[in-house]
Amino acid sequence: MWKKLFKLLKNVLLAVVFSVYLAFGAVVFHYLEKEAESKIKAETERHRLDILNNYTCLPHDALEHLIKIVTVAVKQGLNPLENSTTSKHTNWDISSAFFFSGTVVTTIGYGTIAPQTAGGQIFCVGYALFGIPLNIFVLSRVGKHLSHYCKGLEKRLVKKGMKKKTAKILTMIFFLVLGIFVFLGIPPLVFGSTECWSYEEGLYYAFISLSTIGFGDYVVGSGQRCDHPFKGYRVLVCFWIFFGLAWLSLLINLLTSFLDYIEKKITKRGKRREEIGLQEVTRKPEAHHEKSVI
Repeated sequence: MWKKLFKLLKNVLLAVVFSVYLAFGAVVFHYLEKEAESKIKAETERHRLDILNNYTCLPHDALEHLIKIVTVAVKQGLNPLENSTTSKHTNWDISSAFFFSGTVVTTIGYGTIAPQTAGGQIFCVGYALFGIPLNIFVLSRVGKHLSHYCKGLEKRLVKKGMKKKTAKILTMIFFLVLGIFVFLGIPPLVFGSTECWSYEEGLYYAFISLSTIGFGDYVVGSGQRCDHPFKGYRVLVCFWIFFGLAWLSLLINLLTSFLDYIEKKITKRGKRREEIGLQEVTRKPEAHHEKSVI
């Protein structure tokens, strides 16, 4: 009875904590972004009115039509300022198509690149249906393979006289710092030269991509860039995302094993306390019986 009630309270508490966390995020984003959005809306409307006032020969309907065309082009990952006769940029060359396939199976889904034909959309459904489980399986295998090296490092530290708990913590810290440096620290420097992004923007894109959030506000290889990268640039970024996800899988495995270790320790301590409590309870009647005999 009490165990069921305790489990119910734990689930209720977890639901409350999760809801409070979501509400906290909503409040923070509301105060940080709403005013900026209002400013952008006002500035956009001001530019639209300036164009209509300065170019009286341009009808209102024609401007609205042009804005709709530009909006559709941006949503499809195209740069409306590019000249189609001189620009060779495309979202569907082999490199870009490979990048898109990677975003499908990893469930990032930026949203800036998407199939427009009926055949492409139907194929995307079937491709994702088999590709997503395959990606999960491959990532789990790579994560387990990397965790083998982590356990090897942990065993070496234990052999040198370090406590098992300390060795686990140091191993987690080592791979955490190494992954942050390789997958989050260095890539923004590359994106700064190829995408004209600041380091903060590159770091933001790296985290949003590796966490598979994929807002689509920043996507490599699309829009105006400082320098057109080499062919296969997006393929390289796709492999960076894949190994970054494998690193996250490794961290999850390490954290899970560490939490299992802590849970086992807590369970053992609880059992010991129960045993001690039972021994004390059994001793008290015996002592009382001895006194009554005397």
